[in-house]
This record gives sequence, C-alpha cells and structure tokens, in this order.
Amino acid sequence: MTEAVEVTRVVDRVHRESWSTVLASVVRLTRDLDLAEDCTQDAFVRALRTWPDGIPDNPAGWLTTVARRLALDRLRRETNLRRKLPLLVEEPGDVEQPTDPLRLVFTCCHPALARESQVALTLRLICGLTTREVAAVLLIAEATAAARITRAKKKIAAAGIPYRIPADHELPARMDVVLTVVHLVYTAGYVATGAELTRTDLTGRAIELARLLERLMPDEPEPQALLGLLLMTEARGDARVSADGELVLLADQDRSRWNGKLLAEGVARATAALQRGHGRFALQAAVAGLHVTAPSWEQTDWRQVVRMYDAMMVSWPTPIVALNRVAARSLVPGADLEAVLAELDTLGKEPALATYAYLPATRADVLTRLGRRPEAAQAYEKAIELTANETERRFLTARLTSLR
Repeated sequence: MTEAVEVTRVVDRVHRESWSTVLASVVRLTRDLDLAEDCTQDAFVRALRTWPDGIPDNPAGWLTTVARRLALDRLRRETNLRRKLPLLVEEPGDVEQPTDPLRLVFTCCHPALARESQVALTLRLICGLTTREVAAVLLIAEATAAARITRAKKKIAAAGIPYRIPADHELPARMDVVLTVVHLVYTAGYVATGAELTRTDLTGRAIELARLLERLMPDEPEPQALLGLLLMTEARGDARVSADGELVLLADQDRSRWNGKLLAEGVARATAALQRGHGRFALQAAVAGLHVTAPSWEQTDWRQVVRMYDAMMVSWPTPIVALNRVAARSLVPGADLEAVLAELDTLGKEPALATYAYLPATRADVLTRLGRRPEAAQAYEKAIELTANETERRFLTARLTSLR
C-alpha cells in the first residue's frame, strides 16, 4: 500500500500543476463555475482516499475523469437537467483541450464583469489560490476578495456568459485585462505566500498562457511584450536562491546562473514588441531588458530605467509603478536620497500600499544608505510584519540584525 505521506505529496503536486486544466475541462462540460469547482475539489478529496491503494499513471487524467463524472451525476439529479442538456455538447471522444485554461481566463475576464472581479475570479480559478492568497496578491482584505469572487460567479451564471475564446473582432477589448491577469498569475508564483520563495507551477502556467495569447494575437505587440517580460524574469529564477535556500537580490546574483536560452528569447520578443508599440507591458519588458543586458548591477542604466517608469506613469499611473520608479531613482548615481525618502513617505499615504511589504523595505534601504539606522530598523520591522513569504522574511530579518 502506498504511504499516505507520498499520496499527499503527489496530490499536492498535481493540484499545483493541473488544477486549472482539470477545472477548465469540467467547466466546459457544465458551463457552471460553482458546480465545476465543487466537483474538482471533490475529485482531489477522493484522490486522497483512493490513491493509497495505488497512484494512477496519469493523475491529472484520473482527476479530470472523476470530476466530470461527479458533475454529470450532479446534473442528472438536478430538476433543470432538460434545460442544461443542450449545453453539454462536446467534440466526439474529447476529454480536454489545450486551450481550455485560456477559455476559462476569457470567461472570467468577460467585459460584463467589473474589472476587479475579473482579476480576483481568475486568480481563484486558474491558480487555485485560496481566497486569502487572492487577497494577498491584490493587496485587499480577504472579505473583499471573497465578495468579488462571489459576485463574478453570480454574474456569469445570470448573464449566461459563454465559455469560449472570443472572436477576432472581440479580442482587442478583452486583451488588456487578460494580459493583466496572466501577469498577476506570474506574480503570485514569483513571490508566493508560505515557505517557498517561488511557485514554479504558477510561473510556468502564466508563461504557457502568455504563449497561447501570443499565438492567438500575433499582430498585437502587448502579448509579445508580456511573454518577453515573463521569460526574462523566469531566466533569473535559479539565481534568486542561494545553495542554502536564502534569497539573493538582483544586485548580488551570479549572472552566469541565468538561463541564456530564456534570456535570448525574452530579449528578442521584448525588442520586437517595442518596435511596434509602447504599451505598459512593452515598457515593463524594456525595464527587464535593461537589467538583463547590463554587464553588472553597477553598470545598469538607472537613468533609462527611470525614464521607462516615467512613461509608465503616463499610461498606467498606479501606486506600485510609482514605488518602482522611486526605487529606481534612488539608484541613479548622485541621487538626492532625502528627496527620494520624501517621495516614499508620500506614497505611504496610498491605501493600496498599506499592506505592501516592499514599501517599508525600500524605505529601510534608503534610510540605511542615509545612515539613519534606528529609523531603518523600524522600517525593516514593518516590512517583516507585512511579508507573507518565509524566505523574504528571513532575508529582511538578516538585514535588520545587521543594523544592530
């Protein structure tokens, strides 16, 4: 009999890697998000009970089959089965399709839904994040995240929003929010909540979705730019963590450990996108490109980085972009750090940054360089309090200890 601990490990891995694929397949069958999510969760529970007798060769396929059978059983018991039967039309012999997760993203990002609900629902369904994790990614209260997800599901059911990839003429109106969501999926994995610094299942899923979007809209520069941005960021992944599992900042990374193949593709895609437009993802990709093409941290063209953020602030003036711009300004040779600190203090009044650990962490770094160690220590304490990742917390704690 398979050890229970091994079953739990495998179920956890498959949940991370295949949740969205299983769920999307059941959604295609039922056209009912709540029912599909319930049945997918029940399938994982059954796996925990059943797999101790033997883990299947294709765990994701097993889960998909069980979840779909559970959904069909539920539908047969519903008094409105006659109404739902016409929706259960599938291709002969089809179980799942590679575009299913992308269909689910577009369903969640339908223009009939409020923008904030689109993002929250997609993070919940595509990533399988808990409501608390969704709230952490979006920097909102858990109750707010729960309300957004519930409202979005109800709206999809009430409006009969179709589960499909939009027609070509509908894509431009849906593109920005879908790109935003895919980027947030990557962000959720790049700095995960809990013990791991990175969840490669989420970053990998985001890159897969970005590739699908780029193939779907090959003439649009922004999907190309997003893919380039994610590839350049992913290329640095191995160098972010030391041999003993500690966080390594970009300034201290061994650049020989960066993935040259991913870097080359990322830079090429970002360059092609910039030649065709200067949208916000193209500008973010430009910043990433300036980092990865610099010979070293010290030789980074910080003035050009600031100019990219200046351009972003025109088209996308969010508090986080403003914070990144100020952080870059602090690294320009000869920067007025007192003025930088004043800008950071002004940003501290932004409600959206109230729980964002990188704001006090940035203040702590600037205060340290100004020689104001007691204030820097207080800022590090605040950042530690707000940090949801254990690896980042250890890093910040080490910085705090070095001040004492």
